[in-house]
Amino acid sequence: MSTYIRQRGLLNKERAVLVAVSGGADSVALLDVLQRAGYRCIAAHCNFHLRGEESNRDEAFVRELCAQMNVPLDVKEFDTLSYAREHHASIEVAARELRYAWFEEIAQTHGCQAIAVAHHQNDQAETILLNLKRGAGIRGLAGMRPLSANPMAPEGLPIVRPLLCTTRDYIEHYLRDKRGLTWVTDSTNSDLTISRNAVREQLKQYTKAEIEHMAKTAEYMQGYVDMLEGQKSREAGIAQLYEELREYNFAEIDKIYDALQRGEGGKTFTSKTHCGTIRKGKLCVTSVS
Repeated sequence: MSTYIRQRGLLNKERAVLVAVSGGADSVALLDVLQRAGYRCIAAHCNFHLRGEESNRDEAFVRELCAQMNVPLDVKEFDTLSYAREHHASIEVAARELRYAWFEEIAQTHGCQAIAVAHHQNDQAETILLNLKRGAGIRGLAGMRPLSANPMAPEGLPIVRPLLCTTRDYIEHYLRDKRGLTWVTDSTNSDLTISRNAVREQLKQYTKAEIEHMAKTAEYMQGYVDMLEGQKSREAGIAQLYEELREYNFAEIDKIYDALQRGEGGKTFTSKTHCGTIRKGKLCVTSVS
């Protein structure tokens, strides 16, 4: 994950980062990994009071977790139902608006550089499938970016997603088998009348590799968006290289791109049909006999 953060310019270690911690596996892993990697973390937890005692259980869990990890914690309670009625919004939209507005406020108060949220590859796949079901153009198929504007404060601190490089299965493996950490589960995740939960259930039939491929497709689509907009981003460079090399069946276009950018002469990449070697700043491709 540190390589992912560095390549995409998500964070530096000079300033604190606000970490959204719900108590779920993904947010626990995000906080643990960032702190162990040397980032100065400040945790933020929202209690929306939508699940009765379970909401209070989550808050108590996060308080204990942050105390054990010696991480400063800010907690905010919301009357989400009243906000939803007042703004004629769904509960999901109301909770989203409330948390992102507060994240900006509290992050600015602490002088943070960014707001880190725990979206991962499964979330990316869910987003793409949801957008497909609703009807989407190229931006909808691009899913979530690792670095984006805060929807409630577009000119404020950025939202970063350091876990977009990994799957939910690996996150749970990391917590359970490598770190011995626990997490809490939101009981509403089993409510299949909620569109995202239904899509999440559908994704259970996909393999880890298939989910990773969907997330990779989103990254390519982000590059195409940047190309159309004339932005010279890393994503645009990878998308352009993908188009140039697609007939050769290389699986790791991003690694080839990064090696080219670093000028790693002599480095070789292989596919089932071709071999590519970097020479004089270009990838020279030959068939595998």
